[in-house]
Formats: sequence, structure tokens, C-alpha cells
Amino acid sequence: MIDIKKFISNFPNWLIASNEEPWAIVNNLDFIIEKQLESLNNDYILENGMAIHKTAVVENGFVFKGKIIISENCFIGANAYLREPIFIDKSVKIEPSSEIKQSVILENSAIAHFNYIGNSIIGKNTNFEAGSVCANHYNERQNKNIFVFYEGNIIVTKSIKFGALIGDNSKIGANAVLSPGTILEKNSIVKRLELIEQLK
Repeated sequence: MIDIKKFISNFPNWLIASNEEPWAIVNNLDFIIEKQLESLNNDYILENGMAIHKTAVVENGFVFKGKIIISENCFIGANAYLREPIFIDKSVKIEPSSEIKQSVILENSAIAHFNYIGNSIIGKNTNFEAGSVCANHYNERQNKNIFVFYEGNIIVTKSIKFGALIGDNSKIGANAVLSPGTILEKNSIVKRLELIEQLK
């Protein structure tokens, strides 16, 4: 059992239906976001299943698809591509030409330009340098099921798409690759060009 609150301080309770593993939260994110959209106040502009806070800055050329919540004081750079379901917490920066899919990115985190983050939960104050990838699917394997290695145990996620759980205050270097099922503790550092592959 992975306790997500050991990785992310004050993880929003509304994102957790029960004591769910991180991949279960990601897999249920469509339902979770849809429910949260109903409780938002007039500080958000609601349109076509999307909610953008009035203080958020969204540059030209973006593409948003489906259920997405962008919170206060966020910055979304030009040509960003966001695919549902997504929750972006307050004061998050998504720089130009990055793609985010079915993920949670928590407050004060920054995703530099030309990044991909898929099916992941990103903790607070986390920084992704340019060109880093949070992969969510094993294209090269016959068996697509994702297994997580944590505290000496192999955990079966029963999912074919899960990217990463990244703890608060982590730093991901430019052009680094996090393989599917990556689990990073708080204050982790991934070097530039490094490959994180927990299971061969």
C-alpha cells in the first residue's frame, strides 16, 4: 500500500474517494474532476467541461480537451496541449509546447517547455526542466501491465497506463525520462538525461 500523503503534504481530500493507490486516483480522475466541477464558485470561468480561474494566464495557441480545472494564479504557455481529465493546482506554471494528459499537478510546481506528463500525480514545488518525459505506457513490452517497485515490494497496478507519483520538492532534469510506474520520494533529484526505470 502506498500512502500518497507520505509523498505529498496536505494532498487534497476531494481527490481521494478512499485509501486509494495513486494509479487508482489517476484512473478515476474523470469522475473525480466531474464531481469537483460542480462545486466550483464564480471565480472560475466554466465552459465545455473546463474551469479556468479568472486569475490564471493562458497564452495563445493552447488546446484544451475535456474536463480540466486550472486554479488561481496559474500560467499556461503558448501551444500547451492539455487532455482530460486534469487538475492543475494554484500557482502552477506550464510552459510553452508542453503536453499534459490525465494528471494532477499540485501547487507551485513548474513544467518547463517541451515536456510530456501522462497519467501522473506531481507533488508540490516540483520542477521539470525542459524536454523531460513522464512516460505512461510500455510500448516496447509484450506485457503492457504496469508494476510498481516500492520498499522492496512489487505492486501490481492492474493498469496499462500509469506514469509516476512524484513527491513534493522534487527536481527533474532536462531530457530525463521517468518510465511507467516511477515512484519518487519527497525531495528527489533526477539528473539531466537520466533514465529512471524501477523494474526491468
